Amino acid sequence: MSQTSKTSPGIAPNTPQIRIYQDWLRTNRGLSFDGYNALWRWSVTDLDAYWQSIWDYFDLQSPTPHTAVLAKNVMPGAVWFPGAQTNYAQQVLRHVDAAHAAGFAAVISRNERGDHVELSWPELRRQVASLALHLREQGVQPGDRVAAYLPNIPETMVAFLATVSIGAVWSVCAPDMGTNAVLDRFQQIEPKVLIACDGVRYGGRDFDRMTVVQELCNALPTVRHIILHDNLGVADAPQHASFSIAACDRFARASARNDAETAAFEPMWLAFDHPLWIVYSSGTTGLPKPIVHGHGGTVLVALALKTLHNDIGCSYSANNWGERFHWYSSTGWVMWNAQVAGLLNGTTCVLFDGNPGHPDWTTLWRFAADTGVTYFGAGAAFYANCMKAGVDLSTCGDLSAVRALGTTGSPLSSDAQNWGTDQFRHIAKTEAQRDIWWCNISGGTDFCGAFIGGNRELPQEPGVMQCRLLGCAVEAWDEAGEPVQGEVGELVCSQPIPSMPLYFWGDTDNARYLASYFEMYPAGHGRKPGGGDWNAEAGGVWRHGDWLRVGTQEAGGEGCVIFGRSDATINRHGLRMGTSELYSAIEVLPEVVDSMVVDLEYLGRESYMPLFVVLRPGLTLDAALQRKIVDAIKTALSPRFVPNAIFQVDEIPRTLSGKKQELPIKKLLLGQPLEKVVNKDAMANPGCLDWYVNFAAQQAALV
Repeated sequence: MSQTSKTSPGIAPNTPQIRIYQDWLRTNRGLSFDGYNALWRWSVTDLDAYWQSIWDYFDLQSPTPHTAVLAKNVMPGAVWFPGAQTNYAQQVLRHVDAAHAAGFAAVISRNERGDHVELSWPELRRQVASLALHLREQGVQPGDRVAAYLPNIPETMVAFLATVSIGAVWSVCAPDMGTNAVLDRFQQIEPKVLIACDGVRYGGRDFDRMTVVQELCNALPTVRHIILHDNLGVADAPQHASFSIAACDRFARASARNDAETAAFEPMWLAFDHPLWIVYSSGTTGLPKPIVHGHGGTVLVALALKTLHNDIGCSYSANNWGERFHWYSSTGWVMWNAQVAGLLNGTTCVLFDGNPGHPDWTTLWRFAADTGVTYFGAGAAFYANCMKAGVDLSTCGDLSAVRALGTTGSPLSSDAQNWGTDQFRHIAKTEAQRDIWWCNISGGTDFCGAFIGGNRELPQEPGVMQCRLLGCAVEAWDEAGEPVQGEVGELVCSQPIPSMPLYFWGDTDNARYLASYFEMYPAGHGRKPGGGDWNAEAGGVWRHGDWLRVGTQEAGGEGCVIFGRSDATINRHGLRMGTSELYSAIEVLPEVVDSMVVDLEYLGRESYMPLFVVLRPGLTLDAALQRKIVDAIKTALSPRFVPNAIFQVDEIPRTLSGKKQELPIKKLLLGQPLEKVVNKDAMANPGCLDWYVNFAAQQAALV
């Protein structure tokens, strides 16, 4: 879509982005569709036409033409846009002049200390150019890895764009991760440069990270150059005088250059599938999987997701004037990548670095009010915590700019969604806020995108995601490998998507890649484009590992519900259920802070399903509370899903990205050794495992 057409006076303010796209299809392609389902089916059956339309709609540039759209339709190994050249940073920086002329910032940031930074588009470009030239001077070449140990701050965005602008490959870990967890990731990719911070503040406490940075340097022999960002201001403290990293280049100096060479700098053109970044799986067992995504595919999918489905408009477009996009995240979660992607279509990105619950759960809302956030995104657990804490948004400042709420990370309960809707109805200053739009999405780090998400033109139902995304051939499959609707099945994607991994770093024979997504439906089990019989010549079918239900057409829509991970599913007396349904039933209780359930299927005897609950401080799991929990499960689900026993615990094991570790605990309780089922360095709270180990031993003695 050209910049001229984006600012066309014929587009009414606040027109949904997906409507503008459909109008463009009708005008420029002669394509009209009878409802969203017809549009979606076209997008997953005519992949060439759909993805070419995305290329043209966003007016993507290449100095050389592509010879095909999808030259090889197979998973894994799809070949997209051969001959085309792209660069993620080029797509970002093309917006500098127009967005700046319209008076909009590129990045707005605040941290727990109250430090407020606004980065203009020209300043973003200058800093990126300066740091990119600095990296080149240090010998960084296309394909070299640049590793970062940085928080969610503007400097991290600058470092990322500088790295990829010269063809190097980016990888970041959050500074709340310890040495071993970071090394498990970075040692696999052998970085040439390390960009790190001296420390962070979180929850009102300062965390000096200089010792960790020194340990990283000592254990990464391929690192030839170090850039240190003075985030906490402790790098030059007396206790660090003997550190060898104290004399390294500082980020402020490396990004300070402002001369003719920085003014003339342009990101280099790269092949469409040139590696962009390396992200990591949760790493619950074994080493984390280093997943490599490409420039072109990531740009295409991010633009389609952010604009068409998340309805995030350009800061200088005719609709959604002054869009300010915030999605709370750490750099250790793929939603950081999603936040950065706001820059791809000229949107102002609004960052918060710190604990969203400190000093209380109004912190992010007050931040959003102060900075004029228009699109507010966070993990589903954030909204649940706000609901349980009794947050009153009318006390949080002027939130009248907020027009949309985004969620992901775990299924959003209908109770939490209803809470938020009621809150905005109470404070509404606009018609849109009286029925605030929820954009609930589900996807993954694996392909840095979403399979299921929002559509502002479709009806909303609390706890339900509105649709399968354009270009995503997502279905729910039963045990026979056939698609089902209105029933829970295995979430699969039967056609390739441009942002699917190029490969896993170091996985020379693709063994880990195939085992991760294509073991259940290997090569030869793909469906013909558009569906139909099995295609013996096709590649595999992507199995994502979630339980999915796609709404029936009789019910009047495409609404989708995720029921949790399919490999941690409850199967009680022949009935399957995702664990999220049980959590929704009991975590709404004011006494229950957190919970985890596992279904232990023992060979030759009945399954055993324990439920673990974290209660509010000062409460004890007495008989009355147990009855209340059981009654909630019976009422919301069925007596079939009442657990065999309920246990009060101090903590639920979670990964660094906040996911409940259901499968590792299930394997532990079934008798597998701890070291085989869980990677402590990939956990947010490894200290809680001792309780579960002792519990497993007690259970084993009863068998």
